[in-house]
Amino acid sequence: MQLSALGFGCGAVGGLMVRGHPADQERAIARAVAAGVNYFDTAVQYGNGESEKNVGRILQKLKPADAVVGTKVRLPPSDFGRIAETVVASLEGSLARLRLDRVDILHLHNPITEAEGRSALSVRQVLGDVVPAFERLRDQGKIRFLGLTAVGDTAALHQVIDSGAFDSAQVGYNMLNPSAAEDLPANYPAQEYGRLFDHTKAAGVGVVDIRVLAGGALSGSAERHPIASPAPEPIGSAATYEADVDRARRLMPLIEDGFADSLTEAAIRFTLSHPAVGTILVGMATPQQFEDALAAVEKGPLPQAALDRLSALRQAFAGEAR
Repeated sequence: MQLSALGFGCGAVGGLMVRGHPADQERAIARAVAAGVNYFDTAVQYGNGESEKNVGRILQKLKPADAVVGTKVRLPPSDFGRIAETVVASLEGSLARLRLDRVDILHLHNPITEAEGRSALSVRQVLGDVVPAFERLRDQGKIRFLGLTAVGDTAALHQVIDSGAFDSAQVGYNMLNPSAAEDLPANYPAQEYGRLFDHTKAAGVGVVDIRVLAGGALSGSAERHPIASPAPEPIGSAATYEADVDRARRLMPLIEDGFADSLTEAAIRFTLSHPAVGTILVGMATPQQFEDALAAVEKGPLPQAALDRLSALRQAFAGEAR
């Protein structure tokens, strides 16, 4: 399955597909389709099904020939004892809202850890219960590919990806935390993902890059659009969104040196610079933000000189409190 380099993020952080005006939603998706974007990524949790409903409504109207739709299932701890049934019920609800008979990718949305805890599933539960449930749905023709969201403990994520059970992984990889691709400096204030891309490559797992803008922090501004979510909890980077914004601002020399016109552009083009990344998801609040993301993608990956400058700038973060 071939995905466009730029995917269409339908999440709650940007908010367009959850709280946006229906006309703006349709205009943005129509523009994306016209520009060659073919991957639309949603989830039950995005507005408690509102994102799926809006995506389904618009795709049914536009009927793009090659649309690829991914959604997610997040199991509540109260259902950890009945994983198979919960996965099936969640997907059936998603299919109804999306107005589809099947989805192309179903991603597990729970964190994955060595041992079960809070909202996290253990490696044993994922491989022993979730994967068989997903495989049955694939055999029934209700999903095409098995996916996971690579959030949780690094060692656990490595184990699950190394198992070869999954086809797709949503991986946090951005200018603030590039550790899916390279080793971090000692005492760097972020989660060390242990060169996760080496594992996805070895296992033949496609990568959907998430948190490209670190939830918006890599705009360098703490201001949020009126329909965007409140500042989200960081994934893999600083302990607080405010710390992410502060470090993003310290990457401004990239712009001052002429490598990009904005931090947002630099962040998008950075993620395209690694060959492991199959498609990137950029959350948006407005159709214009989609246009901005598309323009950045069309400029292509950052040059090596920019990557070297970025690496040097990040060295200053080492030793700081996360």
